[in-house]
Amino acid sequence: MTRQRKTDAPRAPESPGGWDVRSEELVAEAAVSGAETAAGSGAVSGTEAPAVSGAGAGSRPTRRGAGDPVKALMHRHRELCERAVDPLEIAAGLEAHGVTDRTAARFRHRDVFALAEEMYARVPRGEEERGASMAPPSRRSPDLPAGWALFALLPGVACGLTVVGLELGGGRARFAVGLGGLLAVSVALRVALRFGPLRSPHQAAPATRAWVCFLLAYALLGDELLRAAVAGGPDEPWAPSLTAALGLSLAVAPGVWCARLFAVAARKRLALSKGLTEFSASVRPLLLGVVALYLCALWALLLAAGAVQGEPAPAGAGALGALLLLSALLSSYGFTRAPLLTLGAAGAVEAGSVASVFAARLPGCDWIAVPVEEAVQAWGPGAVPVIACGAAAAALLLHAARVLSRASAHADETP
Repeated sequence: MTRQRKTDAPRAPESPGGWDVRSEELVAEAAVSGAETAAGSGAVSGTEAPAVSGAGAGSRPTRRGAGDPVKALMHRHRELCERAVDPLEIAAGLEAHGVTDRTAARFRHRDVFALAEEMYARVPRGEEERGASMAPPSRRSPDLPAGWALFALLPGVACGLTVVGLELGGGRARFAVGLGGLLAVSVALRVALRFGPLRSPHQAAPATRAWVCFLLAYALLGDELLRAAVAGGPDEPWAPSLTAALGLSLAVAPGVWCARLFAVAARKRLALSKGLTEFSASVRPLLLGVVALYLCALWALLLAAGAVQGEPAPAGAGALGALLLLSALLSSYGFTRAPLLTLGAAGAVEAGSVASVFAARLPGCDWIAVPVEEAVQAWGPGAVPVIACGAAAAALLLHAARVLSRASAHADETP
């Protein structure tokens, strides 16, 4: 008569502080999803496992099961906890999933940072891994290729040489110099953005690139076209605004440097902050200060370019420069939807303004161009890009102050 074999008892975990597979099995999905509720009610209870009988078997260590809300939270964010090399990365990941300081208080912690420190301490790590985490990458600024600060000067240098060539050349040579200069500035701009702090972790959408190109083309040609259209033309070709081209190209360098300044300063504040609220309160003034610093540099360069060309500084180019900086800054942190919408809205307003003037020439459609014509007569053709790009830049600044003040935006080495 054969006896039925008993099921082998589960073995004890190899290390006391390691992940207990049995505990994870005990954490049901309902317990995971209701961890915050359990923490709010203060129901934190430990269970003592029964001893295992048999040869060489000892008593199983005390473990926390489904009643431990932090254990349940670690189970939900297990991948985040295992790959993190610093508590700040866990804090940023929790914040990205909607965990706030108020939620951390329900887990009996003063803020998300304190909760992340406990979660980081309870994740099993070997000695080598613990030693490697002594210099966490999230506490330092992101690495950039050597010479990135000099790469930012390339667009301005290329545009300056092109302007000089246009002034000296004439006829077909002038056209060839302009075409070659446009290609050189485009390549230099791509190098400055690709190997600098404004590089984006995601490739820009074709619609975003198209709107950027349209806005730049309008900054060069749009004001004169609108002026001629309001006057009943255009009757003859019009020259592009070299002042806007030179000023915007030279402004690439301060834009890249300001983005680097923001990234480094924000990471320092992340390392020194004791809570998400404190970090957000310190980053918003930093962002406003960096944008203001860039605007001062942009206007100085536009005034200098206007003095060289003997023209007033185009206000529309200044508004466009602010919009482009904020778009590139948000894209470098992975936020690409808002820049696309604001760039598209500004481009649509500019295109619609010019189109309305031509559409008003149709019989019975004079009323279409009345707002644009009155704005041009009162403030000049530069009023259209100032209103379009200025409003879009203001909206984008408010959005940037909200999303870039999160710790999760600065946890990864993306900017």
